[in-house]
Amino acid sequence: METVRGLHHVTAISGPAQENVDFYAGVLGMRLVKKSVNQDDPGTYHLFYADAEGHPGTDLTFFPWPQMAPSRAGYGLSTEVSLAVPPGSLVFWSGRLQKFGVRLHGAEVRFGEHALGFDDPHGLRLALVESGSSLGRPFTSWLGSPVPAEHQIRGLEGARMSERNLGLTSQFLENAMGFQHLGTEGEWHRYGAAGGSSGRYVDLREMPSAPRGAWGTGSIHHLAWRVDEEAHQNAVRASVETAGAHPTPVIDRFWFKSVYFKEPGGVLFELATDDPGFAVDEDPKHLGEALVLPPWLEAERAAIEAALPEVVMPGSD
Repeated sequence: METVRGLHHVTAISGPAQENVDFYAGVLGMRLVKKSVNQDDPGTYHLFYADAEGHPGTDLTFFPWPQMAPSRAGYGLSTEVSLAVPPGSLVFWSGRLQKFGVRLHGAEVRFGEHALGFDDPHGLRLALVESGSSLGRPFTSWLGSPVPAEHQIRGLEGARMSERNLGLTSQFLENAMGFQHLGTEGEWHRYGAAGGSSGRYVDLREMPSAPRGAWGTGSIHHLAWRVDEEAHQNAVRASVETAGAHPTPVIDRFWFKSVYFKEPGGVLFELATDDPGFAVDEDPKHLGEALVLPPWLEAERAAIEAALPEVVMPGSD
């Protein structure tokens, strides 16, 4: 069976775009590697934060929809994204987050690794995980980050999902996408792809009596899983369709190609190719500095720019 390679990106819903940029670039020190628009709603930004080169698997992205109500907790949602930091970094990060008034949920140990949970300004649940296996991943530090290179976020570590029926989702992950059960700790069950190291796992919990959750500001919109190229994408697409999902046709997002479907519990998944990447239309030294549109939206640039609020990069702290 062709398995996915791990997380490609995670996309969430935020409030005002400027507040989002201030937090992810200014506080967390991630690089804004692409400033574009939601291709299905071009009057809305799509903001991409990653390492300096935008390696697949380092990318956390946002649709700023400040007019939406806050998300509603419940099953059928991905409820947290965790970000990898080098071992020994949480003392630095705890101090930095407190300096900026970030709401912390406290330190804990998850499957043998130290983690620090907190909320972003719009209610998205995040965690920083001291991940030894992240040190072997492709990563380029960003020289313009306010965070020292030795403490910078190295990419996506994992995600958490709440399900009404654990068995349906776990069987789908194993049988359709090539995941393996890695262990259970309390209410959380960890499933990993391609070995399950940093950036290659998801944690599930069962919530049979909870209400159905709903998207809103502060919620994860979808989890995107890495595939090498189109042939690999087509093979995984066929597998998930055979398992009962209803994948879309391949959609060209210009920087990668995408297929979308919901897993049995209702969480939206994407299969995203590694190539061609974010440097296909920008100088790598100047990623994220200008509004970039895919070619098919260039004719609408004037109207799109008029609809978008101005955003500026935060100054150094």
